[in-house]
Amino acid sequence: MKLARLVETWQRLTETGGRKAKIDRLAEILGDMDPEEIRIGVKYLAGELPQGRPGIGPAVMRKAHPEAAATTAVLTLRDLDDAFQRMAEASGPGSTGERVRLLRDLLGRATEPEQAFLRRLIFGELRQGAGAGLMVDAVALAATVPKTKVRRAVMLTNDPGEVARAALAGGSEALQRIGLELFRPVQPMLAQSAEDVNEALGHLESAAFEPKLDGARIQLHKSGDEVRIFTRRLNDVTPALPEIVEAARTLPSREIILDGEAIALSATGAPLPFQVTMSRFSTRLDVERVRTETPLSSFFFDCLYLDGATLIDEPAAERFVALAESLPEDLRLDHVETGDAEQASAFLERVMKTGHEGVMAKMLDAPYAAGGRGRAWLKIKPAHTLDLVVLAAEWGHGRRRGRLSNLHLGARDPGSGGFIMLGKTFKGMTDAMLAWQTERLLALESRREGIAVVVRPELVVEIAFNEVQASPKYPGGLALRFARVKGYREDKLPTEADTIDTVRAIYEAGNRG
Repeated sequence: MKLARLVETWQRLTETGGRKAKIDRLAEILGDMDPEEIRIGVKYLAGELPQGRPGIGPAVMRKAHPEAAATTAVLTLRDLDDAFQRMAEASGPGSTGERVRLLRDLLGRATEPEQAFLRRLIFGELRQGAGAGLMVDAVALAATVPKTKVRRAVMLTNDPGEVARAALAGGSEALQRIGLELFRPVQPMLAQSAEDVNEALGHLESAAFEPKLDGARIQLHKSGDEVRIFTRRLNDVTPALPEIVEAARTLPSREIILDGEAIALSATGAPLPFQVTMSRFSTRLDVERVRTETPLSSFFFDCLYLDGATLIDEPAAERFVALAESLPEDLRLDHVETGDAEQASAFLERVMKTGHEGVMAKMLDAPYAAGGRGRAWLKIKPAHTLDLVVLAAEWGHGRRRGRLSNLHLGARDPGSGGFIMLGKTFKGMTDAMLAWQTERLLALESRREGIAVVVRPELVVEIAFNEVQASPKYPGGLALRFARVKGYREDKLPTEADTIDTVRAIYEAGNRG
C-alpha cells in the first residue's frame, strides 16, 4: 500500500469527530491492506512505530530536513518499515550520521503531506484519535468478527497488528486460537477508584479486600527452573530481580503465571518510597551489590495459569484458591472477604497503619479482564492522587535556573486519545528529581513555546492534591488545587493515566449537596 493512502486516511480522521465515522474509515483501509502490511499499518494508524523511537530526536530531524519534497507519491508502507528498521539497528561510532542520512533520504522521497505525517509519527504527535478502542472496533468491522474476540486477543498478545492480521486472514477461528502462553506477558487488569469502603461495597456487594501496595507491578512466568519477570509495561526485567527469581524456583508448581507487586521494605516491614523500589528495575550492573543494599520483597495477588490450566476466565474466588494452594503465605497478599462495611473499614485501618496507601476491593465472581479497567477492581485511597501525563515543563528561576521545573499536567481523554491540561505544579521536587526530569524531558522535547518545553506525552507522574476546583483557565474547565509531585511512574504507560472522567467524578463528589 502507498503511504499516500495512509496519509489521506490520517487527514480524514483528524477532521472526523464521530466515533462511528472514524471506525468506518479505519476498517476500510485495513480491509485494503496486504496481510504483510497490516502489522505495520495498524501501528502507524495508532500513531506508533513498530521499532519504538529509532534514535531520532529534534537535532537529528533538523539535520535530516531535505531541501525539497517529492512531487509524486512513491513511498510504500514497506519502504517506511525498512527505513525505520535500519535506523533502529544503526549503532556505534557514526550511527547518528547514518540515521540522519537514512531519514534525509526517506523524507526526500516523501511528498509534503507525507513529510508532515512522518514528522508527527516519529515524535508521537499524530493525535488523530485512533486509539486502542477504536482500532479494536475497526478490526472487528473489517473482519466481520465480534469485538469481544478482537479485544480479548489484543489483551492476550499486546499486538493489535498481529491480531488484525489473524482476524482478517482467518476470522473468528483464528482469534479463538489465540490464548494465554507462558513467557508472553498479558496486559495487567486495572482498577477504577472508589471514594470509600461504602461506595465499593455498594457496587460489589461482597468483595475481597487486600492491601494496595505502593510498589511496582510484576507478572511472573515460570516453567520448571525457567523464570521470567515482566513489568506492567510488559518489559522483561528478570536479570534485575534475582531474589524474586530464586523464590519462584522454590514453588511446587511446574508451570505458573502470577500477578503481583515487588516492593522495597524497611527493616520494620514498612514500605519504602516508590522511587526506591523502581531504582532496582533499572539496575543492569553490579546487581548482587544493589540487591544487598536494596532487597525487594514480592507479593502475589492473582494466579492466571497453573500447570496447563488457564484461569483468567475463572471467577476471582477460584483464582484465590489456586493462589493459596500454590504459594506460601509469605508470598501472598493478605486479604479478607466480606460484605460488611465495618469489617472492611477495620481492615483498611490496619493496612494504613502499616504504611500502605489503601486497599483494593475485588469482585469475587469476576474473571481476570487482562488490560481492562472495569469496576470489578476498585482502589480505595484516603489521600487524593492522580496519575497524569507531563505535557510540557517551564524553565525554573533562582536555584532552579537551568532546570525544567513547572510541569504542565494532563489527564487522558478517552474520546480523542489525547490529553486535557489540568494545571501546573513545581512543588514536591527534590534537587535529584529536578536534575533527572530535566534530562528526561529534554529527551522527549517536540518544540518550544516561550519558556516552556513541549514534550511528547509519554511520562506519567503521580500527583497528590487537595481538591478539584472549577477553572475557566484550562480546556477541561477543571484544575487541581495544591497539586504536588509524589513521584514519577515510569512503570506506567500514558494510556494508563487517569482520565478526565475520573477527575470530573472527584470534582462532583466534592461538590455534592
